[in-house]
Amino acid sequence: QCLLADGTSRITCKNQQIHQFIGISTFSEYTVVPEDNVTKIHPDAPLDKVCLLGCGVSTGYGAAVNTGKVESGSTCAVFGLGAVGLAAVMGCKVSGAARIIAVDLNPDKSEMAKIFGATEFVNPKDHSKPIQEVLRELTNGGVDFSIECVGNVEVM
Repeated sequence: QCLLADGTSRITCKNQQIHQFIGISTFSEYTVVPEDNVTKIHPDAPLDKVCLLGCGVSTGYGAAVNTGKVESGSTCAVFGLGAVGLAAVMGCKVSGAARIIAVDLNPDKSEMAKIFGATEFVNPKDHSKPIQEVLRELTNGGVDFSIECVGNVEVM
């Protein structure tokens, strides 16, 4: 269950305890977190810069550049095009990947993925066969690097 370190959740709705995703609920409008999970920023700080204090960009970019060590000329697939996935696409591009196949269920993310460096977009819902088979056919054998940015065990 997704609780705080002390085993509780300080959020309720209609007298029901609300479990916090990874203990922090980053997708909620309001949340309660331990004080060491909070960073105060100046009210005038530019949000387009301080957003880098979160883990999305460094996690995705680092997965491609540092952990995966994507190679120049390679073919990559990035699953999930949220902040982490888009940053992974960017990391693949900076690393010199020749093909970057962005994979997501939401077709609205296709154009943004291409802005970040994706060369192709594939929506698994558009195919009757498993996505790994689609990618194998699309690449004549498979990708060199696959980066999962959904956080879903089935995708992994």
